[in-house]
Amino acid sequence: MTAFARDLPFGATLLAADRARFRLWAPGRQEIELEIDDSVRLPMARDADGWFEVEASCGVGTRYRYRLDDGLAVPDPASRAQAGDVHDPSLVIDPNSYRWRHPAWRGRSWQEAVLYELHTGALGGFPGVEAMLPQLTELGVTAVELMPVNDFPGNRNWGYDGVLPFAPDAAYGTPDELKSLVDAAHGLGLMVFLDVVYNHFGPDGNYLGAYASDFFRSDIATPWGAAIDFRRAEVRRFFIENALYWLMEYRFDGLRLDAVHAIAAPDWLDEMAAEVRAAVEPGRHVHLVLEHDGNAAHHLRRGFDAQWNDDAHHALHVLLTGERDGYYADYADRPAERLARCLAEGFAYQGEPSAWRKGKRRGEPSADLSPTAFVLFLQNHDQVGNRPFGDRLAGLVEQTALDAAIALQLLCPQIPLIFMGEEDGCRTPFLYFTDHHGPLADAVREGRQREFAGFVRFTEEIPDPNALQTFESSRPAAANAARRALYRKLLGLRAAAVTPHLVGARSLSAEAAGPACVAARWRLGNGAILTLVCNLGRDTGNLRPAAGDLLFETRPGASEEARAGRLDGAGTVAFLEPAA
Repeated sequence: MTAFARDLPFGATLLAADRARFRLWAPGRQEIELEIDDSVRLPMARDADGWFEVEASCGVGTRYRYRLDDGLAVPDPASRAQAGDVHDPSLVIDPNSYRWRHPAWRGRSWQEAVLYELHTGALGGFPGVEAMLPQLTELGVTAVELMPVNDFPGNRNWGYDGVLPFAPDAAYGTPDELKSLVDAAHGLGLMVFLDVVYNHFGPDGNYLGAYASDFFRSDIATPWGAAIDFRRAEVRRFFIENALYWLMEYRFDGLRLDAVHAIAAPDWLDEMAAEVRAAVEPGRHVHLVLEHDGNAAHHLRRGFDAQWNDDAHHALHVLLTGERDGYYADYADRPAERLARCLAEGFAYQGEPSAWRKGKRRGEPSADLSPTAFVLFLQNHDQVGNRPFGDRLAGLVEQTALDAAIALQLLCPQIPLIFMGEEDGCRTPFLYFTDHHGPLADAVREGRQREFAGFVRFTEEIPDPNALQTFESSRPAAANAARRALYRKLLGLRAAAVTPHLVGARSLSAEAAGPACVAARWRLGNGAILTLVCNLGRDTGNLRPAAGDLLFETRPGASEEARAGRLDGAGTVAFLEPAA
């Protein structure tokens, strides 16, 4: 049976059953000791660039920390596993211990992706997620996307407060249990993506500043803390190795990079993507997806497969709910036109000024990109969890309108992403939760209250992020068998009629056909023309008469209306004209 391991240039490397090498970059220190099992201390040799190294007689399961010259003991920033939480010792592990059952898996093409975003902790850790994989396969999902799983403080967290990027959090399971999850998915034909955070570290458990202050910039900051200094070669290498580690050692099929607009050296993104493409075995599919608030389309021409399409989500949300608070204000004016531009060209904002950003121009031209360069979603962890009460669309929107939006999303040539529970019409909330303590817990709780203090609609007390009940109430619960059947039907149609022809697909037109109605057409790679007409409101949409064979309609009679040049109220109709 095959094993995979990434030979890291830092951290603990097992050289033999009873010997390991340890390397740490600590330019701010002159002396550091390796502390083994809280008793043995070995001095580490320092070179001129601030790298400390030592070999020790120890094996798998050894607990170790680095003891600084002021007495502070810190975990390994490249720890592959922790003996407890982020403040505890790191563990020496054997990265070759897991034997892969499906080592010949080569992945799937990006065009086949139907993403399912989930929170590992809310679904029972790595074993719990592994147990639900068969039902996701049956639904028509082709790719599972895990919110960040690297070590964070406490037992519950969204994962974006992580501080040890190489260590799967022990609250979710062991490294081998995470590999088993990925392996089991591959056996079912599922890709697995991992959400990674390279723009900041969390506020609790990050010791890098104590011995490597050069890791951070003093001149700029992110909304979440000190900015990481990607001008430093050691920093760039650290995160490139992290990306390669998840893709090569854990065999993830792709990474979703969180909030990369907060990375002050955007050229690093393209450097990382190039190294990934060069390192991955020939014939293996590996995919890179961005979240970028600035709509930086140029990265999508330089090694990245796609970007989350926030513009399309925001326009859809305004049309479905009528909400205009915060950043939704940028889409309140002519939302159907903005949605149509998203369907035709990817981004709604391609350099235009944003009122929400006080007139700052946002975005780059994106019309030349394939529709599959954009990930389309109705909900995700941010758009649900960053609401004060974590409420989902199933509790906010009429079912006929939501059905219409789902049909648009799942049949559109852009890549669909489903947030856990959506497929069941889940109404249980997904809240913002953490497991902080002391002053930090107070600061997070009070900050959450301040964040929504100015919103007239929210007069109740916001759930305490640190309360166990906040986490427990965020577990999705099945609710609506009819909604699940709709997802299964639509994903089956997508797999049969759309996915096989996405290579070479291009937009032909998209236009607003009413205050909440859009009509869009694409020429697929085989020459067939896909038409989607979607009305999310009650007013009649007036459009050019639609043509082609009926692929799907969300309500009886909608296709006849569309052929006659109108759509009377909420509904979506899909037509397919065979290639000439």
